[in-house]
Amino acid sequence: MTLSDQEPTLQSPDQPVLRRSVGMLLLTLYGVGTILGAGIYVLVGEVAGRAGIYAPVSFVLAAFLALFSAFSYAELAARFPFSAGEAVYVEEAFHKTTLSALIGYLVLLTGMVSSATLVHGFAGYLSVFIVAPLWVMMVGTVICMGLVAAWGVKESLTLAAIMTTVEVLGLLMVIWVGGASFLENGLPAGGSAALGQFPGWAGIIGGAFIAFYAYVGFEDMVNVAEEVKDPAKTLPRAILLALAVTTLFYLVVSLVAVLVLTPDELIGSKAPLALLYQKATGNSPVVITLIGLFAVINGALIQVIMASRVLYGMGSRGWAPGIFSRVGKRTGTPLLATALVTLIILLLALWFPLVTLAGVTSFLTLLLFLLINVSLIWIKRTRLPVEGLVSYPVVIPWLGVFTIAIFLLFAVIV
Repeated sequence: MTLSDQEPTLQSPDQPVLRRSVGMLLLTLYGVGTILGAGIYVLVGEVAGRAGIYAPVSFVLAAFLALFSAFSYAELAARFPFSAGEAVYVEEAFHKTTLSALIGYLVLLTGMVSSATLVHGFAGYLSVFIVAPLWVMMVGTVICMGLVAAWGVKESLTLAAIMTTVEVLGLLMVIWVGGASFLENGLPAGGSAALGQFPGWAGIIGGAFIAFYAYVGFEDMVNVAEEVKDPAKTLPRAILLALAVTTLFYLVVSLVAVLVLTPDELIGSKAPLALLYQKATGNSPVVITLIGLFAVINGALIQVIMASRVLYGMGSRGWAPGIFSRVGKRTGTPLLATALVTLIILLLALWFPLVTLAGVTSFLTLLLFLLINVSLIWIKRTRLPVEGLVSYPVVIPWLGVFTIAIFLLFAVIV
């Protein structure tokens, strides 16, 4: 019997378990929130630095490349709907407990470093509005996130969904004012010339490499699998729907950005959407800045939820101390796992320079994607499809391996 046939065996029958209270809408919003994160509010300028006015093409190419791995995650999530998803997939493919535990800790570290990085960014932006020591704001922010994550999965995901909605409304506002400005004023000075300057496919692919990280996040969805209603059907649909929604936003927002701002303005701005709003309306971008704060803290909160579920899943299988698999009777959440994750995020945020760590984490995420695609290839080779579950052609994970390998090679060379 495999992990796909049974729930984790290290929990006693009378021990509380995670509650299946997350439906399709809430899970999709969770995915949209974790994919969008704060990236779109700053990433457009970086992509434009490589692709120029053809930045939207880079986003479309990045979405195409991310799609293969998303399909792989969708099929594996349907087959094995458990917390600590990536570690479970590797265990099911290769039956190497040490490797599975290593993957679990890698996912855990990635989530915590990502959250700590976002907390740094949130506190920095918050200091514009609140006069207080940076460390005080970081401590308060992390403690609040931990309390929300421990509150209950439906409650915490609902709050995350509300913040995702605010973030989406901010993007719609940018699209609206930017589109109106373009229709009224046309291309900015120098825009027509930039349109005729093709950066070459090397520039567009370089932009796609940066834009690819805007799609990282769909993999976090699999780690709340044990709290999802009908996960075998809901998870694959929600993963692909979240990717489709975010791709649409990235395409339209980047298109509006390059129509309203010159490439030089985009490249030189650390907050290109705030600059776009200011140029299109002539007003102060305070509202967009505040919405950006929601985006940052939403991304950080989602990482806390994800990391605590990974630790819970590892504890329930003996890959981490079993105490972390304990679930609160009233909250239905892994309280000890959440507390430890919150503490580590706080220590990372306070003591470590995270820019380099974040870059390393992105590289490790690509390695993780590579291994997950290989795992699905091996599972498809050694097992028959399960009736009633999604099963994509084996060429999909092979294309995932190919594209991720190219990205890793590009990262090493560049």
